[in-house]
Amino acid sequence: MQTAVVHVHPAGPLLALLGNPNCGKTALFNRLTGSRQKVANYAGVTVERVEGRLATAGGRVLRLLDLPGAYSLYPRSPDERVTRDVLMGHAAGEKRPDLVLCVVDAANLRRHLKLVMAALRLGLPCVVALNMADRAERLGLAVDAEALAAELGVPVVRTVATSGEGIDALRALLDDRGHWAPAPPPAGDESTDAEHVQAILKRLGLADALPEEPSDRIDAWVLHPVLGPLLLALLLFLMFQAVFAWAEAPMGWIEAGAAWAGGQLAAALPDGWLRSLLVDGIVAGVGGVLVFLPQIMILFGFILVLEDSGYLPRAAYLLDRMMGGLGLSGRSFIPLLSSFACAIPGIMATRTIADPRDRLVTMALAPLMTCSARLPVYALLIGAFVPARDLALAGGVGIGLQGLVLFGLYVAGIASAAAVAWVLKHATARGAVRTLMMELPSYHWPDARNVLLGLWQRLVIFLRRVGGVILVMTVAIWFLASFPAPPAGATGPAIETSFAGMLGGALQTVLAPIGFDWQISVALVPAMAAREIVVSSLATVYALGGGGDDVTQLAAAIASQWSLATALALLAWFVFAPQCVSTLAAIRRETGGWKVPLAVAGYLFVLAYVAAGITYHVARALGAG
Repeated sequence: MQTAVVHVHPAGPLLALLGNPNCGKTALFNRLTGSRQKVANYAGVTVERVEGRLATAGGRVLRLLDLPGAYSLYPRSPDERVTRDVLMGHAAGEKRPDLVLCVVDAANLRRHLKLVMAALRLGLPCVVALNMADRAERLGLAVDAEALAAELGVPVVRTVATSGEGIDALRALLDDRGHWAPAPPPAGDESTDAEHVQAILKRLGLADALPEEPSDRIDAWVLHPVLGPLLLALLLFLMFQAVFAWAEAPMGWIEAGAAWAGGQLAAALPDGWLRSLLVDGIVAGVGGVLVFLPQIMILFGFILVLEDSGYLPRAAYLLDRMMGGLGLSGRSFIPLLSSFACAIPGIMATRTIADPRDRLVTMALAPLMTCSARLPVYALLIGAFVPARDLALAGGVGIGLQGLVLFGLYVAGIASAAAVAWVLKHATARGAVRTLMMELPSYHWPDARNVLLGLWQRLVIFLRRVGGVILVMTVAIWFLASFPAPPAGATGPAIETSFAGMLGGALQTVLAPIGFDWQISVALVPAMAAREIVVSSLATVYALGGGGDDVTQLAAAIASQWSLATALALLAWFVFAPQCVSTLAAIRRETGGWKVPLAVAGYLFVLAYVAAGITYHVARALGAG
């Protein structure tokens, strides 16, 4: 994820998108801006800032800022504090909005209109988007947009962000300069807003409308104390099975493309350092990471669908009791689940946790969640050492063994986080009691546009990472593995006398007790920048050492040269090791110093070394040496 701090913004009208969480605000933002978005951070804080360009019906191009979701402008979290500061013009490096586009859930006006009242009281021009209007109608709620506009004194546009209904009307309305002037603020203050909203709803005939939602009937099953956790476990299990089963074909296409590119370059270039750099370094290294892109996108896709459907808060509710036994509340679940994709947004998501102690503990646990950067490492080792066959169950149903092993690694990360949380509970919680209070949004079908846009944004971020830090580290490891040239009369592979060979030999002294040879030792060093670099590093080292220059050949090379005990030890290492400088930097930004990230790195490295050592020696004792 990009985390550049924005200090200066281009001149031009600025619209701010304001709304409660789960009001469809992000879907409306995506509908208005498409892919014309940029993601950064607000100056001085780690709250994400998303801005896009909006074209009105008259051809004007406006800037649209998606403010963090807020329930109130009297902040109780960093998100709400940023929203208030932007609207009041107090945010560093941020222009005060010229107009506020308030998004409300048409089926939940009682709560959402309170935020509109607070925005009107700031003296900013406002327009209201009556969103999710189709769902309100299905529930039997007839909300008259014109009557609501008369009550509020500002324009109200009926919208359905997921289908695009009302978007053209909203664009046309923004061309009318008459709507860019402040409306008279409502009487009273925040303490009287609830009464004011109730009076408006009464005049609209909505004061007593409490329809039963289909979500209530679904929750009777999804939140059942027995069936609910079983359903959650089944969803996670199917997700990890799909990561292997669905990705097999596209991974083969990418691997074939990388092999073709390497072959073309090898045939076109004379033998020398340039051909070695391009074929053995860049193509073998970068191709070795790109081949796992389908698996990463499948994992991201599942998480986006679960998030967009409204299921994730239910999962937090289901796990609240279990997490309470570990000294945390269910609010820690969503940051930890986000860390399955990447620990950095998971760490940033801890800002929604009010308790400082719980927030620090959740940040310390986030690196233990099996992020997508571990997936290439796991997939390489599982593909090399675990047979691609199904385990037969009753009724002829088969479960993929490789997917089952991957699921086990994810469970190992979760179990490790639970153990660490339990220790920290007894060391720091001192018997504190925590309650979970959070909104459960209504279920709805995931919007394909939002999911695809989210996948596209993550694809771009991944490719930038491949073209940035991974490419640089790949070239660096190629250089270390290629120079200096072997002395005259040397009989072994040239890489053994290179800088990489020397570095690996030195590190092997420390890592040999846990089963790591010098090639693994060399690969772990650049992998500190990003975990997945270990695959490209191994691909480069083995390509230069006479092994394969694509993933299939690399898997065959390590399967023939490593013992099963070594492979299992490396898997155990990556369950724990904080092989990601960006994650530690994110913790530093959240905590404002190096004390916490260094403590996190220290305990994770100790756990990684101990776990890898135990795994290696137990596996050898069981005959896997």
